[in-house]
Amino acid sequence: MNKSFSICDEDVYNNLYRTHAESLRNHLYFKFGNLAQAEDVVQESFIKLWAKCSTIIYEKAAGFLYTVSKNLFIDIIRSKKVALKFEKNAVQTHDYEDPYFYLRTKEFQQKIEDTISALPEKQREAFLLNRIEKLTYKEIALKLQISQTAVEKRIAKALIKLKEITELQKRNF
Repeated sequence: MNKSFSICDEDVYNNLYRTHAESLRNHLYFKFGNLAQAEDVVQESFIKLWAKCSTIIYEKAAGFLYTVSKNLFIDIIRSKKVALKFEKNAVQTHDYEDPYFYLRTKEFQQKIEDTISALPEKQREAFLLNRIEKLTYKEIALKLQISQTAVEKRIAKALIKLKEITELQKRNF
């Protein structure tokens, strides 16, 4: 007799969290480039899993989490597009008389995240897998199901783009 675990059992649920939360967060961060949002979406995904624990089969829990998190992130991106459209039409009020305004108000970590999130998705994903996860080009190629040469090109382009953005920021200050 095949015993199936109930996700509504707190120990089973906690084990699912310990097993999948970090990899789900990393997946979202690499895909979308925003660590804080990735962490929020992981939490929201697990909340939804708990709310539907009686209807989800244990073996399908990981798939459920990845699907829910992907949909939540898509919703976030859609809402950002609306906000960006609104911001473009709004009158901007910046203190252009103080050239160091931007430096004083932005934290270093935010600059890094913004720069990385400015990369195209495929470049960002390969770059972060290499720099954060410390995966080799070969391991990244296997994970993304692409050639090792494609990984090398994506990371090289990401580094070039990051250098360009960094140089542009230096010129602005």
